[in-house]
Amino acid sequence: MPLHNPPHPGETLLLDVLPGLGISVAELARHLGFARPHLSRVLHGHAPISPDLAVRLERAGIGKARMWLGVQTDYDLWQAEQREQPNIKPIATHA
Repeated sequence: MPLHNPPHPGETLLLDVLPGLGISVAELARHLGFARPHLSRVLHGHAPISPDLAVRLERAGIGKARMWLGVQTDYDLWQAEQREQPNIKPIATHA
């Protein structure tokens, strides 16, 4: 379990991947056939990378779909672990 707040995978796309490719958000949205406003929400950490977007990124040669979904899951899990949760006791097993 990471001890620090992992970056949202959309932020990684925005800050690391897009500059490396030399393309804009609008160009990536067009290339992926994805609505620019929704892609922008993902890139700014306001929406998750969906399985559909992950597959489109893979088909565009931008990482593997499972990698993007794994990073999203790590981010989501860390966020959930930081929120207050109810006190849940382990279920006793009867042997």
